[in-house]
Amino acid sequence: MEKILVDDSTCIGCGACIAIDSEHFDFNDEGKSSVISNENLKSNNLSNAIESCPVAAISIVDNEDSCNCDENCECNCQEEQECNCEDCSCENCHCN
Repeated sequence: MEKILVDDSTCIGCGACIAIDSEHFDFNDEGKSSVISNENLKSNNLSNAIESCPVAAISIVDNEDSCNCDENCECNCQEEQECNCEDCSCENCHCN
C-alpha cells in the first residue's frame, strides 16, 4: 500500500506543500510538514506539492518495501532501501 512520506530530517518547514495541498499536509509541532491524509494519492495538488518541495523531502512510498529509519536505527535499514524490520522501535519506521 502506498503512502506519503515526509523526511523530517530534510524538511525545512517552508510550507509550500501545505499552501498547495492542504488536503494532505499540515504543520506539525516542530513547524515542519506532516502528512494528514493518505487518501486520493493521484490528485494533481499532491503531485504539485511534491514537485514544489525545494528540498525534495516528500515522496510516495510503498510502506511494505521501504522505511524512513534514521542511520542509528536498531533495525539497520535506511530510507528508500528494502525494509528488513521485524520489531523495530524506531519512531520513523513504518515497516510494521
